Amino acid sequence: MRNHVLWPVLLFALAATAAERKFDFSETAGDQTPPGFRSVVTGKGKPGEWRVVLDDVPSQMPAITPMAAAVAKRPVLAQLSQDPTDERFPLLIYQEETYDDFTLTTRLKMVKGVMEQMAGIAFRIQNETNYYVVRASALGNTFRFYKVVNGQRGTLIGPEVPISAGVWHDLVIDCKGNQIRCLFDGKELIPMLTDNSFVRGKIGFWTKSDSVSYFADTRIAYKPHEPPAQAIVREALKNYPRLLGLEVFVLAPDPHTPRLIGSKDPKEIGKTGGHVEQDVIERSVTYYGKGKASVVVTMPLHDRNGDTVAAARVIMRTFPGETEQNAVTRALPIVKDMEQGVTSLQALLE
Repeated sequence: MRNHVLWPVLLFALAATAAERKFDFSETAGDQTPPGFRSVVTGKGKPGEWRVVLDDVPSQMPAITPMAAAVAKRPVLAQLSQDPTDERFPLLIYQEETYDDFTLTTRLKMVKGVMEQMAGIAFRIQNETNYYVVRASALGNTFRFYKVVNGQRGTLIGPEVPISAGVWHDLVIDCKGNQIRCLFDGKELIPMLTDNSFVRGKIGFWTKSDSVSYFADTRIAYKPHEPPAQAIVREALKNYPRLLGLEVFVLAPDPHTPRLIGSKDPKEIGKTGGHVEQDVIERSVTYYGKGKASVVVTMPLHDRNGDTVAAARVIMRTFPGETEQNAVTRALPIVKDMEQGVTSLQALLE
């Protein structure tokens, strides 16, 4: 009973998550690799040959009439290389986003293979030698989860279960913090897993050896990652709601220019700063500016060791007779509160 209850619960969680990415392979020309992906291989042998092909895919929607087609020919993602090298794991990694908490759903089909007939999803990928994977095997009739660390495969977890080749199967992966759930054809075949090795990473399509495998109807619902600097700004604005603006700048290494990494207006993130922000970071000085209705104080933002790692630009309403000393005195506790969440420059950027 638990398996049947959990399936709709995870789908509801997916629909309720803040953002969603659908991989629409119909937007890629036939026999081409979808844009935004990178083909790599774990282990030995050559990378896979990932192409968009046409295949009959069952509809996910209930039939409106008895005469409605049960399947339709649609573009799907295929791994077509039949390199039989053992311990060869082709990966197609989606490069454009990194995920922490997410729910991924996909369909997969193991088409053929002499040595292996496997298909799966790699997730929380750090690189091609560090990630989690959930995969199904039609030849071995197994559904397994394992971890790859520095190219070495960890303990295989999961049951033996009949898995047919040549038919589409449903796979769901749900990650919340260090908890991982994996469902195959609507059943939770593996008990909930707990692992702290990888908290964020990319996702990718996975096969083994000479497996020819197809993937379709892939979507990932996720909580968008909030950079630490933006979280610090958001928390400060909650504590000081009357601020007109609040920004955090760091020095980008190349070119050596201040860049905005946290702001009251998130659309501004990424913009270039100027001499003031650079001087604040390099010399740990404070700048003050006053307009008709506002004052701007730009101050050093220190890490836990007392080193200046960023510049905090605080924009406040002014009042008649306000002096530079008044403005700096008002801005100082705001910046000090922000520093409680700054352990290092790297922690601001992750």
